[in-house]
Amino acid sequence: MTRPVAIVTGGARGIGLACAEALAEAGFDILLADLATPPAEGLHARIEKRGAAFGYASCDIADLATHERLVAAALEKFGRIDCLVNNAGIGAVERGDLLDLKPENFDRIVSVNLRGTVFLSQSVAKAMLATPTDHPKSVVTITSVSAEMASPERPDYCVSKAGLSMWVKNLALRLAPENIGVFEVRPGIVRTDMTAGVAHKYDALIESGLVPARRWGEPADIGAAVAALASGKLGFATGSIVNLDGALSVPRL
Repeated sequence: MTRPVAIVTGGARGIGLACAEALAEAGFDILLADLATPPAEGLHARIEKRGAAFGYASCDIADLATHERLVAAALEKFGRIDCLVNNAGIGAVERGDLLDLKPENFDRIVSVNLRGTVFLSQSVAKAMLATPTDHPKSVVTITSVSAEMASPERPDYCVSKAGLSMWVKNLALRLAPENIGVFEVRPGIVRTDMTAGVAHKYDALIESGLVPARRWGEPADIGAAVAALASGKLGFATGSIVNLDGALSVPRL
């Protein structure tokens, strides 16, 4: 039986790399997509030591012209696409008073986090429908607790993730009859390069009880959930949101 294939965007580090590693351990071959050309040293080894075949494509998801090339690279190397993990994204270009939000910063965030992800999902979904396989198929999109929880110092980021959440709902409805599971994963405060610059702030907030679990999330927490969703065993939960935040988003008095 052939192995299923997953595309992971923003897969060279952090949450994306953890997702790729977890999927590899779950039996998927992996195509990583990221900005760098060539791929960062050691990426091949980290995936291949888990028994997976590895492919890499340089891709800026904000550039819609690269989407078809990414799909073609996956089909050329593996002949199939069974899972897309929409992980690529950027944080706020500049934090500050929302009344000072610059249009160009808003546009940059939306072009990557929302527009790029929407149209890449569209391209991959079409390829999935055109190439039937014998494995469960899925689209797993990494959003954020910021899809629901407001942060006035970075409203552009929150808006991009909230929009992406609504896209996931619509995509789930469209693909449910095609037996393609569509899921939204909402990480909370996760220890990555994106949060490194504000780690001091979050250390204090976590210690004071902001996160009831009293710890940082780790990329492996997200990877484990993504691999479970991609397995097909939760297919009837299509359209679901999975909160991975240590109960941060649970309303409290």
